[in-house]
Amino acid sequence: MTSIDILQHESPVALTALAQQVLDCARRHGATGADVNVSRGLGLDVGVRLGEVESLEQQRDRNLDVTVYVGQRKGSASSADFSADAIESVVSRACAFARHGSEDPCAGLADIERMARDIVPLDLYHPWQIDVDSAIDLATACETAGREADSRISNSNGASVASYAGESVYANSHGFLHTSTGTRHSVSCSLVAGEGGNMQREHWYTTARAAEDMQDAAAVGREAAMRTVARLEPRPITTGRYPVLFSPSMARGLVQSFINAISGGSLYRRASFLMDSLGESVFPAFLTIEENPFIPRALSSASVDAEGVERSRRKLIDGGVLTGWVLSSYSARKLELETTGNAGGVCNLSVTGDEQDFASLLSTMQRGLYVTEMMGNGGNPVTGDYSRGASGFWVENGEIVHPVEGVSVAGNLADMYRNLVAVGNDTCLSANLRNGSMLVDELTVASG
Repeated sequence: MTSIDILQHESPVALTALAQQVLDCARRHGATGADVNVSRGLGLDVGVRLGEVESLEQQRDRNLDVTVYVGQRKGSASSADFSADAIESVVSRACAFARHGSEDPCAGLADIERMARDIVPLDLYHPWQIDVDSAIDLATACETAGREADSRISNSNGASVASYAGESVYANSHGFLHTSTGTRHSVSCSLVAGEGGNMQREHWYTTARAAEDMQDAAAVGREAAMRTVARLEPRPITTGRYPVLFSPSMARGLVQSFINAISGGSLYRRASFLMDSLGESVFPAFLTIEENPFIPRALSSASVDAEGVERSRRKLIDGGVLTGWVLSSYSARKLELETTGNAGGVCNLSVTGDEQDFASLLSTMQRGLYVTEMMGNGGNPVTGDYSRGASGFWVENGEIVHPVEGVSVAGNLADMYRNLVAVGNDTCLSANLRNGSMLVDELTVASG
Protein backbone atom coordinates (compact mmCIF):
# COMPACT_ATOMS: atom_id res chain seq x y z
CA MET A 1 0.00 0.00 0.00
CA THR A 2 1.58 3.29 -1.08
CA SER A 3 -1.32 5.60 -0.30
CA ILE A 4 -3.97 5.53 2.41
CA ASP A 5 -6.67 6.36 -0.12
CA ILE A 6 -10.08 4.75 0.30
CA LEU A 7 -11.23 5.91 -3.12
CA GLN A 8 -8.23 4.28 -4.81
CA HIS A 9 -8.00 0.99 -2.94
CA GLU A 10 -11.56 -0.01 -2.02
CA SER A 11 -13.96 -1.92 -4.23
CA PRO A 12 -16.02 0.14 -6.69
CA VAL A 13 -19.33 -0.80 -5.03
CA ALA A 14 -21.11 2.49 -4.40
CA LEU A 15 -22.11 3.08 -0.81
CA THR A 16 -25.01 5.14 -2.07
CA ALA A 17 -26.47 2.05 -3.77
CA LEU A 18 -26.04 0.04 -0.55
CA ALA A 19 -27.79 2.74 1.46
CA GLN A 20 -30.72 2.74 -0.96
CA GLN A 21 -30.93 -1.06 -0.74
CA VAL A 22 -31.25 -0.80 3.03
CA LEU A 23 -34.03 1.80 2.83
CA ASP A 24 -35.93 -0.24 0.21
CA CYS A 25 -35.59 -3.32 2.40
CA ALA A 26 -36.86 -1.42 5.45
CA ARG A 27 -40.00 -0.40 3.52
CA ARG A 28 -40.63 -4.02 2.52
CA HIS A 29 -40.40 -5.04 6.17
CA GLY A 30 -43.06 -2.52 7.16
CA ALA A 31 -40.95 0.34 8.52
CA THR A 32 -42.71 3.70 8.33
CA GLY A 33 -39.35 5.49 8.45
CA ALA A 34 -35.68 4.55 8.42
CA ASP A 35 -32.19 5.93 8.23
CA VAL A 36 -28.87 4.27 7.47
CA ASN A 37 -25.20 5.07 7.75
CA VAL A 38 -22.83 2.99 5.61
CA SER A 39 -19.09 3.49 5.96
CA ARG A 40 -15.79 1.95 4.99
CA GLY A 41 -12.19 2.89 5.58
CA LEU A 42 -8.53 2.04 5.20
CA GLY A 43 -5.94 2.52 7.90
CA LEU A 44 -2.29 2.01 8.69
CA ASP A 45 -0.87 2.09 12.24
CA VAL A 46 2.82 1.52 12.93
CA GLY A 47 4.44 1.45 16.37
CA VAL A 48 8.13 1.30 17.23
CA ARG A 49 9.85 1.02 20.59
CA LEU A 50 13.56 1.35 21.25
CA GLY A 51 14.20 1.36 17.53
CA GLU A 52 12.33 -1.89 16.82
CA VAL A 53 8.94 -2.40 15.21
CA GLU A 54 6.52 -3.29 18.00
CA SER A 55 3.19 -3.21 16.16
CA LEU A 56 1.99 -3.04 12.57
CA GLU A 57 -1.66 -2.96 11.68
CA GLN A 58 -3.39 -2.40 8.36
CA GLN A 59 -7.13 -1.90 8.73
CA ARG A 60 -10.03 -2.39 6.36
CA ASP A 61 -13.16 -1.29 8.17
CA ARG A 62 -16.74 -1.43 7.00
CA ASN A 63 -19.94 -0.88 8.89
CA LEU A 64 -23.64 -0.57 8.27
CA ASP A 65 -25.93 0.96 10.93
CA VAL A 66 -29.66 1.06 10.38
CA THR A 67 -32.45 2.54 12.50
CA VAL A 68 -36.09 1.88 11.66
CA TYR A 69 -39.35 3.30 12.97
CA VAL A 70 -42.58 1.37 13.04
CA GLY A 71 -45.00 4.11 13.97
CA GLN A 72 -43.27 5.61 16.98
CA ARG A 73 -41.40 2.50 17.96
CA LYS A 74 -37.66 2.44 17.25
CA GLY A 75 -35.24 -0.39 16.51
CA SER A 76 -31.57 -0.41 15.48
CA ALA A 77 -29.07 -3.00 14.27
CA SER A 78 -25.67 -3.08 12.60
CA SER A 79 -23.49 -5.31 10.44
CA ALA A 80 -20.01 -5.39 8.91
CA ASP A 81 -21.32 -7.48 6.01
CA PHE A 82 -22.57 -5.62 2.92
CA SER A 83 -24.05 -8.63 1.12
CA ALA A 84 -27.73 -8.75 0.11
CA ASP A 85 -28.43 -11.51 2.64
CA ALA A 86 -26.76 -9.51 5.42
CA ILE A 87 -28.81 -6.43 4.55
CA GLU A 88 -32.00 -8.48 4.70
CA SER A 89 -30.96 -9.90 8.08
CA VAL A 90 -29.93 -6.63 9.71
CA VAL A 91 -33.08 -4.80 8.60
CA SER A 92 -35.24 -7.70 9.75
CA ARG A 93 -33.61 -7.57 13.20
CA ALA A 94 -34.05 -3.81 13.47
CA CYS A 95 -37.74 -4.08 12.58
CA ALA A 96 -38.26 -6.89 15.08
CA PHE A 97 -36.65 -4.78 17.82
CA ALA A 98 -38.92 -1.87 16.90
CA ARG A 99 -42.08 -3.96 17.10
CA HIS A 100 -41.10 -5.15 20.58
CA GLY A 101 -40.21 -1.66 21.77
CA SER A 102 -42.31 0.91 23.57
CA GLU A 103 -44.18 3.76 21.91
CA ASP A 104 -42.28 7.03 22.18
CA PRO A 105 -44.10 10.13 20.93
CA CYS A 106 -40.75 11.89 20.33
CA ALA A 107 -39.22 9.10 18.23
CA GLY A 108 -38.70 9.53 14.52
CA LEU A 109 -36.52 11.05 11.86
CA ALA A 110 -35.68 14.73 11.93
CA ASP A 111 -38.46 16.75 10.28
CA ILE A 112 -38.25 16.69 6.50
CA GLU A 113 -38.15 20.48 6.21
CA ARG A 114 -34.94 20.49 8.30
CA MET A 115 -32.99 18.33 5.85
CA ALA A 116 -29.83 20.12 4.65
CA ARG A 117 -30.00 21.63 1.18
CA ASP A 118 -26.70 23.49 0.76
CA ILE A 119 -23.72 21.24 1.50
CA VAL A 120 -20.59 23.28 2.18
CA PRO A 121 -17.35 21.73 0.80
CA LEU A 122 -14.86 21.45 3.68
CA ASP A 123 -11.65 20.00 2.13
CA LEU A 124 -11.45 17.05 4.54
CA TYR A 125 -9.94 14.38 2.28
CA HIS A 126 -6.14 14.30 1.95
CA PRO A 127 -4.72 10.79 1.45
CA TRP A 128 -1.15 10.35 2.68
CA GLN A 129 1.36 8.96 0.19
CA ILE A 130 3.14 6.75 2.72
CA ASP A 131 4.00 3.05 2.68
CA VAL A 132 4.80 0.75 5.61
CA ASP A 133 8.59 1.20 5.40
CA SER A 134 8.28 4.98 5.31
CA ALA A 135 5.90 4.93 8.28
CA ILE A 136 8.37 2.80 10.25
CA ASP A 137 11.20 5.21 9.37
CA LEU A 138 9.12 8.19 10.45
CA ALA A 139 8.14 6.63 13.79
CA THR A 140 11.77 5.65 14.40
CA ALA A 141 12.97 9.19 13.65
CA CYS A 142 10.38 10.58 16.07
CA GLU A 143 11.42 8.26 18.91
CA THR A 144 15.14 8.71 18.23
CA ALA A 145 14.84 12.50 18.35
CA GLY A 146 13.08 12.22 21.69
CA ARG A 147 15.54 9.75 23.22
CA GLU A 148 18.50 11.85 22.13
CA ALA A 149 17.03 15.18 23.22
CA ASP A 150 18.04 14.86 26.88
CA SER A 151 20.40 12.55 28.76
CA ARG A 152 17.75 12.06 31.45
CA ILE A 153 15.49 10.16 29.02
CA SER A 154 15.99 6.58 30.19
CA ASN A 155 13.36 4.58 28.35
CA SER A 156 10.57 4.76 25.80
CA ASN A 157 6.98 3.67 25.61
CA GLY A 158 7.29 4.00 21.85
CA ALA A 159 6.37 6.20 18.93
CA SER A 160 3.60 5.64 16.40
CA VAL A 161 2.51 6.81 12.97
CA ALA A 162 -1.11 6.35 11.93
CA SER A 163 -3.15 7.19 8.86
CA TYR A 164 -6.81 6.63 8.11
CA ALA A 165 -9.06 7.42 5.17
CA GLY A 166 -12.78 6.82 5.20
CA GLU A 167 -15.96 7.26 3.21
CA SER A 168 -19.51 7.27 4.56
CA VAL A 169 -23.05 7.75 3.33
CA TYR A 170 -26.02 8.82 5.42
CA ALA A 171 -29.48 8.38 3.90
CA ASN A 172 -33.04 8.36 5.21
CA SER A 173 -36.55 7.70 3.99
CA HIS A 174 -37.20 11.43 3.52
CA GLY A 175 -35.12 11.02 0.36
CA PHE A 176 -32.09 12.73 1.91
CA LEU A 177 -28.62 11.38 1.06
CA HIS A 178 -25.22 12.78 2.00
CA THR A 179 -21.80 11.36 1.11
CA SER A 180 -18.65 12.39 2.97
CA THR A 181 -14.99 11.45 2.81
CA GLY A 182 -12.26 12.28 5.28
CA THR A 183 -8.72 11.53 6.35
CA ARG A 184 -6.90 11.71 9.68
CA HIS A 185 -3.17 11.27 10.26
CA SER A 186 -1.07 11.36 13.42
CA VAL A 187 2.42 11.00 14.88
CA SER A 188 2.93 10.44 18.60
CA CYS A 189 5.70 9.66 21.07
CA SER A 190 5.74 8.59 24.74
CA LEU A 191 8.98 8.64 26.78
CA VAL A 192 10.27 7.81 30.27
CA ALA A 193 12.79 9.86 32.23
CA GLY A 194 14.75 9.13 35.41
CA GLU A 195 15.72 5.93 37.20
CA GLY A 196 14.43 3.78 40.05
CA GLY A 197 11.88 5.53 42.23
CA ASN A 198 12.30 8.82 40.38
CA MET A 199 10.76 8.00 37.02
CA GLN A 200 8.25 10.02 35.02
CA ARG A 201 6.34 9.44 31.80
CA GLU A 202 4.91 11.94 29.33
CA HIS A 203 3.95 12.12 25.66
CA TRP A 204 3.27 14.45 22.77
CA TYR A 205 1.46 14.10 19.44
CA THR A 206 0.37 15.85 16.27
CA THR A 207 -2.71 15.10 14.17
CA ALA A 208 -4.33 16.63 11.11
CA ARG A 209 -6.49 15.95 8.05
CA ALA A 210 -3.46 16.46 5.76
CA ALA A 211 0.01 15.10 6.49
CA GLU A 212 1.65 18.39 5.55
CA ASP A 213 -0.33 20.16 8.29
CA MET A 214 1.25 18.04 11.04
CA GLN A 215 4.19 19.02 13.22
CA ASP A 216 7.57 17.60 12.16
CA ALA A 217 8.04 14.07 13.58
CA ALA A 218 11.42 14.88 15.18
CA ALA A 219 9.88 17.96 16.81
CA VAL A 220 7.15 15.73 18.29
CA GLY A 221 9.84 13.51 19.84
CA ARG A 222 11.74 16.47 21.26
CA GLU A 223 8.55 17.98 22.71
CA ALA A 224 7.73 14.65 24.36
CA ALA A 225 11.24 14.60 25.86
CA MET A 226 10.98 18.15 27.17
CA ARG A 227 7.63 17.45 28.80
CA THR A 228 8.90 14.21 30.34
CA VAL A 229 12.06 15.57 32.00
CA ALA A 230 10.13 18.60 33.29
CA ARG A 231 8.19 16.23 35.55
CA LEU A 232 11.25 14.84 37.35
CA GLU A 233 11.69 15.33 41.10
CA PRO A 234 8.18 16.46 42.07
CA ARG A 235 7.83 18.13 45.46
CA PRO A 236 4.88 18.32 47.88
CA ILE A 237 2.75 21.42 48.43
CA THR A 238 0.60 22.61 51.30
CA THR A 239 -3.17 22.01 51.12
CA GLY A 240 -5.06 25.24 50.63
CA ARG A 241 -7.14 27.49 48.38
CA TYR A 242 -5.17 28.59 45.32
CA PRO A 243 -5.66 29.83 41.76
CA VAL A 244 -5.46 26.94 39.30
CA LEU A 245 -4.29 27.24 35.70
CA PHE A 246 -5.53 24.38 33.51
CA SER A 247 -3.41 23.54 30.45
CA PRO A 248 -5.28 23.50 27.11
CA SER A 249 -5.85 19.73 27.20
CA MET A 250 -7.05 19.85 30.83
CA ALA A 251 -9.20 22.94 30.25
CA ARG A 252 -10.89 21.00 27.47
CA GLY A 253 -12.52 18.86 30.16
CA LEU A 254 -14.08 21.96 31.72
CA VAL A 255 -15.50 22.98 28.35
CA GLN A 256 -16.79 19.45 27.72
CA SER A 257 -18.57 19.47 31.09
CA PHE A 258 -20.24 22.72 30.04
CA ILE A 259 -21.37 21.18 26.73
CA ASN A 260 -22.72 18.11 28.52
CA ALA A 261 -24.66 20.37 30.90
CA ILE A 262 -26.40 22.25 28.06
CA SER A 263 -27.07 19.16 25.92
CA GLY A 264 -30.57 17.85 25.39
CA GLY A 265 -30.20 14.54 27.19
CA SER A 266 -29.16 16.25 30.43
CA LEU A 267 -31.83 18.91 30.08
CA TYR A 268 -34.90 16.76 29.47
CA ARG A 269 -33.83 14.45 32.29
CA ARG A 270 -33.38 17.54 34.48
CA ALA A 271 -29.90 16.26 35.32
CA SER A 272 -27.89 19.42 34.67
CA PHE A 273 -26.41 22.02 37.01
CA LEU A 274 -27.16 24.59 34.28
CA MET A 275 -30.91 23.94 34.12
CA ASP A 276 -32.87 27.16 33.53
CA SER A 277 -29.68 29.13 32.78
CA LEU A 278 -30.59 30.18 29.24
CA GLY A 279 -30.11 33.94 28.93
CA GLU A 280 -28.12 34.06 32.17
CA SER A 281 -24.46 34.99 32.73
CA VAL A 282 -22.62 31.70 33.09
CA PHE A 283 -19.08 32.92 32.35
CA PRO A 284 -17.39 36.33 32.75
CA ALA A 285 -18.37 38.99 30.21
CA PHE A 286 -15.06 38.68 28.32
CA LEU A 287 -15.75 35.08 27.22
CA THR A 288 -17.24 33.79 23.96
CA ILE A 289 -17.79 30.14 23.04
CA GLU A 290 -18.62 29.65 19.37
CA GLU A 291 -19.36 26.60 17.25
CA ASN A 292 -18.14 26.75 13.65
CA PRO A 293 -18.63 23.44 11.79
CA PHE A 294 -17.39 24.91 8.49
CA ILE A 295 -13.64 25.37 9.06
CA PRO A 296 -11.78 23.84 6.08
CA ARG A 297 -9.53 20.88 6.96
CA ALA A 298 -10.48 20.99 10.65
CA LEU A 299 -10.72 17.61 12.37
CA SER A 300 -14.37 18.00 13.41
CA SER A 301 -15.84 19.95 10.53
CA ALA A 302 -19.15 18.68 9.13
CA SER A 303 -21.83 20.31 6.99
CA VAL A 304 -24.68 18.19 8.36
CA ASP A 305 -25.36 16.49 11.66
CA ALA A 306 -26.00 12.79 12.26
CA GLU A 307 -29.68 13.19 11.22
CA GLY A 308 -29.08 15.09 7.98
CA VAL A 309 -29.92 18.48 9.51
CA GLU A 310 -27.79 21.38 8.32
CA ARG A 311 -25.34 22.56 10.94
CA SER A 312 -24.89 26.24 11.71
CA ARG A 313 -22.27 28.62 13.02
CA ARG A 314 -23.46 30.08 16.31
CA LYS A 315 -22.36 31.38 19.69
CA LEU A 316 -23.31 29.29 22.70
CA ILE A 317 -21.78 31.85 25.07
CA ASP A 318 -21.82 35.49 24.00
CA GLY A 319 -20.35 38.02 26.42
CA GLY A 320 -20.53 35.39 29.15
CA VAL A 321 -24.26 34.78 28.57
CA LEU A 322 -25.67 31.36 27.65
CA THR A 323 -27.50 31.85 24.35
CA GLY A 324 -28.45 28.34 23.22
CA TRP A 325 -28.76 24.64 23.96
CA VAL A 326 -27.24 21.67 22.12
CA LEU A 327 -30.14 19.60 20.76
CA SER A 328 -30.90 16.73 18.44
CA SER A 329 -34.39 16.26 17.01
CA TYR A 330 -35.29 13.78 19.74
CA SER A 331 -34.13 15.92 22.66
CA ALA A 332 -35.72 19.00 21.09
CA ARG A 333 -39.08 17.24 20.92
CA LYS A 334 -38.74 16.16 24.54
CA LEU A 335 -38.20 19.81 25.45
CA GLU A 336 -40.83 21.14 22.99
CA LEU A 337 -38.10 23.03 21.14
CA GLU A 338 -36.42 22.87 17.71
CA THR A 339 -33.30 20.90 16.88
CA THR A 340 -30.09 22.94 16.81
CA GLY A 341 -28.46 20.61 14.27
CA ASN A 342 -26.33 18.93 16.93
CA ALA A 343 -27.25 15.26 16.60
CA GLY A 344 -23.85 13.66 17.12
CA GLY A 345 -22.50 16.58 19.16
CA VAL A 346 -20.83 19.94 18.54
CA CYS A 347 -18.19 20.73 15.92
CA ASN A 348 -15.11 22.95 16.25
CA LEU A 349 -16.01 24.75 19.45
CA SER A 350 -13.74 27.78 20.06
CA VAL A 351 -13.21 29.55 23.39
CA THR A 352 -12.06 33.16 22.98
CA GLY A 353 -11.89 36.43 24.86
CA ASP A 354 -8.95 38.69 25.77
CA GLU A 355 -6.48 35.83 25.35
CA GLN A 356 -3.13 36.10 27.16
CA ASP A 357 0.15 34.38 26.37
CA PHE A 358 1.38 31.73 28.80
CA ALA A 359 3.85 34.00 30.59
CA SER A 360 1.08 36.54 31.20
CA LEU A 361 -1.19 33.86 32.62
CA LEU A 362 1.52 32.80 35.08
CA SER A 363 2.12 36.43 36.01
CA THR A 364 -1.61 36.97 36.59
CA MET A 365 -1.80 33.83 38.74
CA GLN A 366 1.37 34.68 40.74
CA ARG A 367 1.06 31.71 43.12
CA GLY A 368 -0.85 28.52 42.51
CA LEU A 369 -1.05 25.24 40.61
CA TYR A 370 -0.56 24.72 36.87
CA VAL A 371 -2.37 21.47 35.99
CA THR A 372 -1.13 19.35 33.08
CA GLU A 373 -2.64 15.94 33.90
CA MET A 374 -5.81 14.82 35.65
CA MET A 375 -7.32 11.57 36.86
CA GLY A 376 -10.92 10.61 37.61
CA ASN A 377 -14.25 11.54 36.04
CA GLY A 378 -14.49 15.15 37.18
CA GLY A 379 -17.77 16.93 37.84
CA ASN A 380 -21.14 15.74 39.05
CA PRO A 381 -23.44 16.61 36.10
CA VAL A 382 -26.40 17.31 38.37
CA THR A 383 -24.80 19.44 41.09
CA GLY A 384 -21.65 20.61 39.32
CA ASP A 385 -19.48 19.47 42.22
CA TYR A 386 -15.98 18.88 40.88
CA SER A 387 -13.04 16.85 42.23
CA ARG A 388 -10.19 15.25 40.32
CA GLY A 389 -6.72 13.96 40.98
CA ALA A 390 -4.07 16.12 39.36
CA SER A 391 -0.40 16.66 38.65
CA GLY A 392 1.45 19.57 37.14
CA PHE A 393 3.68 22.39 38.40
CA TRP A 394 3.78 24.79 41.33
CA VAL A 395 4.02 28.49 40.50
CA GLU A 396 5.59 31.18 42.72
CA ASN A 397 5.93 34.84 41.81
CA GLY A 398 4.63 34.12 38.33
CA GLU A 399 7.28 31.47 37.60
CA ILE A 400 7.15 27.67 37.47
CA VAL A 401 9.37 26.41 40.32
CA HIS A 402 8.88 22.65 40.59
CA PRO A 403 6.66 19.74 39.45
CA VAL A 404 3.78 18.48 41.61
CA GLU A 405 1.96 15.13 41.66
CA GLY A 406 -0.56 13.28 43.78
CA VAL A 407 -2.82 16.25 44.55
CA SER A 408 -6.54 16.80 44.07
CA VAL A 409 -8.42 19.84 42.79
CA ALA A 410 -11.97 20.50 43.99
CA GLY A 411 -14.68 23.10 43.49
CA ASN A 412 -18.02 23.54 41.77
CA LEU A 413 -18.21 23.87 37.98
CA ALA A 414 -20.78 26.67 38.03
CA ASP A 415 -18.53 28.67 40.37
CA MET A 416 -15.44 27.78 38.32
CA TYR A 417 -17.04 29.13 35.16
CA ARG A 418 -18.10 32.37 36.87
CA ASN A 419 -14.67 32.75 38.49
CA LEU A 420 -12.70 32.29 35.30
CA VAL A 421 -9.96 34.91 35.37
CA ALA A 422 -8.34 34.58 31.94
CA VAL A 423 -7.89 32.31 28.92
CA GLY A 424 -4.69 31.67 27.00
CA ASN A 425 -3.77 32.08 23.35
CA ASP A 426 -2.03 28.66 23.41
CA THR A 427 -4.97 27.12 21.55
CA CYS A 428 -4.61 23.52 20.38
CA LEU A 429 -6.18 23.03 16.93
CA SER A 430 -5.86 19.21 17.01
CA ALA A 431 -9.18 18.70 18.78
CA ASN A 432 -12.89 19.29 18.48
CA LEU A 433 -12.76 21.78 21.37
CA ARG A 434 -10.40 24.66 20.51
CA ASN A 435 -9.34 26.35 23.71
CA GLY A 436 -6.20 27.65 25.35
CA SER A 437 -5.22 27.42 28.99
CA MET A 438 -7.87 28.56 31.47
CA LEU A 439 -7.10 30.30 34.79
CA VAL A 440 -9.66 29.81 37.58
CA ASP A 441 -9.55 31.79 40.80
CA GLU A 442 -9.21 29.86 44.07
CA LEU A 443 -9.99 26.17 44.08
CA THR A 444 -9.25 23.75 46.89
CA VAL A 445 -5.95 22.00 46.20
CA ALA A 446 -5.31 19.08 48.55
CA SER A 447 -1.94 17.39 48.85
CA GLY A 448 -1.93 13.60 48.92
